[in-house]
Amino acid sequence: MTPPPNDHRFPAFYGGRMKLHNSRRRFRSLCGLLVILLPALFASLFAQFGYASPSVLSDSSVPKLRHSRLLKSALQHQTLNEQQSDLWTPLANQGWKPCINSTSSSSSIPESSGYIQVFLDGGLNQQRMGICDAVAVAKILNATLVIPYLEVNPVWKDTSSFEDIFDVDHFMNVLKNDISIVRELPDEYTWSTREYYASAIRSTRVKNAPLHASANWYLENVSPVLESYGIAAISPFSHRLAFNNMSNDIQRLRCKVNFQALTFVPHVRNLGDTLVNRLRYPNHLQQVVDTKGKKGIGKFVALHLRFDKDMAAHSACDFGGGKAEKVALARYRKAIWQGRVLNSRFTDEELRNQGRCPLTPEEIGLLLVALGFDNNTRLYLASHKVYGGEGRISALRKLFPQIEDKKSLATSAERAQITGKASLSAAVDYYVSMHSDIFVSASPGNMHNAMVGHRAYLNLKTIRPNMALLGQIFMNKSMSWVDFQEAVVEGQKNRLGEIKVRKEKQSIYTYPVPDCVCINKVENDE
Repeated sequence: MTPPPNDHRFPAFYGGRMKLHNSRRRFRSLCGLLVILLPALFASLFAQFGYASPSVLSDSSVPKLRHSRLLKSALQHQTLNEQQSDLWTPLANQGWKPCINSTSSSSSIPESSGYIQVFLDGGLNQQRMGICDAVAVAKILNATLVIPYLEVNPVWKDTSSFEDIFDVDHFMNVLKNDISIVRELPDEYTWSTREYYASAIRSTRVKNAPLHASANWYLENVSPVLESYGIAAISPFSHRLAFNNMSNDIQRLRCKVNFQALTFVPHVRNLGDTLVNRLRYPNHLQQVVDTKGKKGIGKFVALHLRFDKDMAAHSACDFGGGKAEKVALARYRKAIWQGRVLNSRFTDEELRNQGRCPLTPEEIGLLLVALGFDNNTRLYLASHKVYGGEGRISALRKLFPQIEDKKSLATSAERAQITGKASLSAAVDYYVSMHSDIFVSASPGNMHNAMVGHRAYLNLKTIRPNMALLGQIFMNKSMSWVDFQEAVVEGQKNRLGEIKVRKEKQSIYTYPVPDCVCINKVENDE
């Protein structure tokens, strides 16, 4: 099949206007990039202005402690054994079990209506959710899904493909009775590429899918494209399928993809297993551990510390760096998001009262101590790059000296296949976090949401920080340690992995109950 012609509904001069628009957009993007790069490349020229560029500030500035009184008290605090015991106790059975198989009696796949392509942007976990939605949309349309294309994120810059991150054979095998999947398009459709859709208006591209679109929207708007051309490319696609008014089978299929079909490639799992083993057996470097025995096995907390420059800038919160930091982060926001950041409309106090500010390493450390973790607790740091560098983590290291990460646990040779690959590195963090005794995230986001849902599905303990309460508490600079701890413990009640039933419009990937579980029923499901 030859590519369909360009859409003739547009006037002949559209191409010229489009080129002019693209030229202007490229010029604006180049200017924004220069705003960031020039101060870093020619620091001496900008020294007279008295503030650092975003990149220089992010990498080399040593942040000041914001809660020194609480930190001093936390370092002197002693945790009771009873409190420690309760923390590490696994969650009790909550009266449900996973149910992800279809309720339909039919096991055959209907004849395909055509090929569905999706192009997924965002980081690893946003793409993960997009993959689940893509399978669901293919099911709704009785279409054949082409293995999704992962866009290169402008922040993470990882070119890894689906096949580089996920086990494709496992993915296709698990879903073989649900939908048709192909690795690549047949020869007659090989023209349908990302470059093809980027160069002009194309009749086979669906670019107007609304956020959280209904199943009917896809049937009414995408099915005709499939009927006419045999293929439909949906881009953008992130968050383009609703969570409500979906059939039970579609909801369960989404969970089946997320919790069963999507497994990482072997080298990611192998490295993850190595890290988990070394976390549980701290003496691994001396090679004195009997990995087959139970003696000496330890517990650890996985801490997702999403506190990179991207998060700090997008939050629009004040992290104590003064005017220089505010100016630098504002410039970064403008360059990356062209000023389209909702949080920048609010004051720091308003943002903290609403729980919109990520916890700093210092603050998440104080939270963990208040909950009862002590300096013998082993922490696995799941993080890409911390805004402020090692200086930002220093307070956390004082509280928890047994902090580990990929670099401290594995040699450079063992990490070779993920070095410089942000998505593969995030995949290892995801794997280790799923095998931790307790998981906690310092800020809301896709990793937090994905992990909360996956661990809830498996009934694993997860600390969900009460961000609004903590934001208010940390603004009180005169609070004593006793009052701080009481407020934290009270505010974190029922936030340690207890089941939360999904409310209307909430994500099934964060709240898989009740859609993907059976409550008080006996069902041979897995």
